[in-house]
Amino acid sequence: MNWEKVIEISRKVAGELARKWPIVEADDVHQEIMLHMMEQRSHLEKKVGDYDFLRQVAWRAAKSYASREQMQKDLADDQYFYTPDEVRSTLKSFVYTDEEIGEMIGKKDDLSRCRITDNITSARIDAGAALRKLKPEYRDAVTRAYIYGLPPTSPGEAKTAQRAVDALSTAMNAHIRSKARAGR
Repeated sequence: MNWEKVIEISRKVAGELARKWPIVEADDVHQEIMLHMMEQRSHLEKKVGDYDFLRQVAWRAAKSYASREQMQKDLADDQYFYTPDEVRSTLKSFVYTDEEIGEMIGKKDDLSRCRITDNITSARIDAGAALRKLKPEYRDAVTRAYIYGLPPTSPGEAKTAQRAVDALSTAMNAHIRSKARAGR
């Protein structure tokens, strides 16, 4: 494997990504890319001459690292953070209209088995915005499993619904972070 070419690609990608994601330093991104390339070298050796493929792998590793760093920062910044359980409860509330939710605030809901607070309104808004960002397969899975409450038809469908909720909670958290950054 031509490691000089890999190092050159990873340095370029690291610099580009660090300019787009101020949360990370180019040297740290470069190290993460090189670590990923070393771990995947048996697969990469088959495509060693494919510059575009190596660049794509480097970008994936770089974005994954930057995303993890952003997630860690978001968890530590004392701002609200939706958990997958809260997302499931929010999705279950979609069977109600806004007027019905308004009438239920302060009362216990039999469906979600919790007291309805006015936080449900903002959670529903964040979920609605984040649902539009999910890929259609995930959007269909959460709609079927958590909004309509239909049982999964297979273990694969159940796993897809779980992954979809995780993706939705990530998207909801990104949505509230972007609102907070825009408000500053």
